[in-house]
Amino acid sequence: MGKADYKHRKAQRRRRKLAKLSQHLPTFILLFVITVAVGTGVSSLFYFVLKKQPEMGKHSIQAAATAGSAGSLSAPAEPASSEPQPDETDLLIQEANRLALGYDYDKAIQLLSASPSSSDQRIIQAVAGYEEAKAALKPADTTTIPHVFFHALIMDTSKAFDGDTDSAGYNSVMTTKDEFLKMLEAMYKRGYVLVRIRDIAYETVGEDGATRFVKGTIMLPEGKKPLVMSQDDVCYYPYMDGDGFAKRIVIGEDGKPTCEMVMDDGTVSTGSYDLVPLLEDFIQEHPDFSYRGARAIIAFTGYEGILGYRTASSYAQTNPNYEQDREQAAKVAQCLKDNGWELASHSWGHLKLGVDSDPSKGFAITEERFQADTDKWEAEVESLIGPTDIILYPFGNDIADWRPYKQDNPRFNYLESKGFRYFCNVDASAPYWSQMGTNYFRMARINLDGYRLYQDMIQTDPSKKRLSQFFEASEVFDPARPTPVGWSY
Repeated sequence: MGKADYKHRKAQRRRRKLAKLSQHLPTFILLFVITVAVGTGVSSLFYFVLKKQPEMGKHSIQAAATAGSAGSLSAPAEPASSEPQPDETDLLIQEANRLALGYDYDKAIQLLSASPSSSDQRIIQAVAGYEEAKAALKPADTTTIPHVFFHALIMDTSKAFDGDTDSAGYNSVMTTKDEFLKMLEAMYKRGYVLVRIRDIAYETVGEDGATRFVKGTIMLPEGKKPLVMSQDDVCYYPYMDGDGFAKRIVIGEDGKPTCEMVMDDGTVSTGSYDLVPLLEDFIQEHPDFSYRGARAIIAFTGYEGILGYRTASSYAQTNPNYEQDREQAAKVAQCLKDNGWELASHSWGHLKLGVDSDPSKGFAITEERFQADTDKWEAEVESLIGPTDIILYPFGNDIADWRPYKQDNPRFNYLESKGFRYFCNVDASAPYWSQMGTNYFRMARINLDGYRLYQDMIQTDPSKKRLSQFFEASEVFDPARPTPVGWSY
């Protein structure tokens, strides 16, 4: 084929391709138009979101505050990484909203009203929402508040229930991590809200100059119910080493109390390994589970130290870190108080301070030993954690029966002289029990442990179940527990 023929055929092929393309030209033009339109729409939407975000934010905050009147406030969402960072007013409203989620509308309003930006429409609308939510609150009945308590939580059931001499005791009086989390979720869904014991009753000076106890006022949304919680023996005794418990409480990087736990390989891990950090986690996720920042009462004995630190003077000669332990324990105790936890005595030596198991024998220990133990607590523990006015009786062993405390009770007089005003025993026979005198407040506690769970689970008479106001025991009971669960304490 000659060059002329080659060029002629090549030109014919080009003409045929152009003809085919021209047939699809309308389709190409239509696709181009659609692409331009979509691109313009996306750009406009992006511009709208960026420019209008503060305006939308104020309405969402107002809606959240108004929702609080029905007890359904939720934590403010974190901004997506692609969104603009909130300005100072947005951050201030977020802080106020967190207070409102915990029913402290007065403090939320005060925070925003004191701001230099108080005339900002976002603040004005947020305050209006808080005022509306506050107006819908109802006073709770302070005479029907239950008080539940725990010991150290079992983090590793395979170690706690390994059949050694301590297993039966753990099975009776301890609660597993899984059980605790299920309990929290169930109580939260049933409308319970943590309150401080001093929210229920507190000491005040009257117009006549006399000091006396008066009932507190707890304002909650319709359907919400107050609850007091406490934890005994937050000491982490040496016998618990290697049995699946936390080692000690420390201060986390965020400034909040957390725990250390020794892992299988001997390394120490810091995290949510007991009631304190687990409850902190839950409240961070559910701020409306805590009334005005309330947490639980944390009680210590003293003879083995507190918070996992060997602080007793008997360790001074054998513990090379004695002074450091005392210093760190004091810092952790302050951290607990700063984060809403109340601290209490569980006696120095974990003794029965009240009547003997055989009432005909009178008190379980002598008056001399009772006073010595109380003095030891004051010298060794209160010197670290500061003044303490709450005592949680070891074994729930009260210094009197159900009748009011009287001044002719020498043990009440001695505890009162040491500054104690709140006295808590153990009694799961009733859904709640409290008693207020002119100079004290007294409360019964319900044990949420393995023994009580098991007894509730096997009970066939609904009227004799002790925990059904909080949850169904069968839905909480950890299958890792050996059964039957007897009483071993």
